Formats: sequence, structure tokens, C-alpha cells
Amino acid sequence: MTDVVTTVGSGSRPRLPRGVRLKHDPARGEWFLLAPERVVKADNIAVEILRRCDGTATLDAIVDDLAQHFSADRARIQTDVKALLAELAAKRMMDL
Repeated sequence: MTDVVTTVGSGSRPRLPRGVRLKHDPARGEWFLLAPERVVKADNIAVEILRRCDGTATLDAIVDDLAQHFSADRARIQTDVKALLAELAAKRMMDL
């Protein structure tokens, strides 16, 4: 089996593919990314990123929004967002 290398470009418009959704479990107070036969626990940072992945916003717009919202370094946010989206795309849990 070959490793899939996924590149996330600045113009990418990430979105959750059909059958994948972000769900909050109020009993546990946790967020999960649900896909057929898979469940991934999402931390608070991942939730903030995933909420913005609606298929209309570009990667640059998502990074700009996060940088402004959290008053954080844009370059660091971009690195983290790209890494998360590439990892999820490799697992077929994100469309780019």
C-alpha cells in the first residue's frame, strides 16, 4: 500500500465529504468526526478549523479568520491547518 501525499493549496476549498460529519456529544462534552466505520475525537483546535471547512471558504480565508479570531501568528496557524487537512484528506475524511 502506498502512502498518499496530499497537498493543501491556498485556494483549496476544504469540506467534509458525504458521509462525514462533525458531531458534539453533550454527555461527554466532546466533539467527534464521524465517518463510515471510523470515529476520530476532535480537540478544540480541530473543531475551530473543521467548522470553517464548508466548501466555500478557501484555505487562505480560513487561516485569516482563525488568525484574527485568536490573535495568533498567521504562519503558525497556516502550518497547523494544512497539516490537519492533509492528514484528514489522506484518511478520506476531508475533500480539498
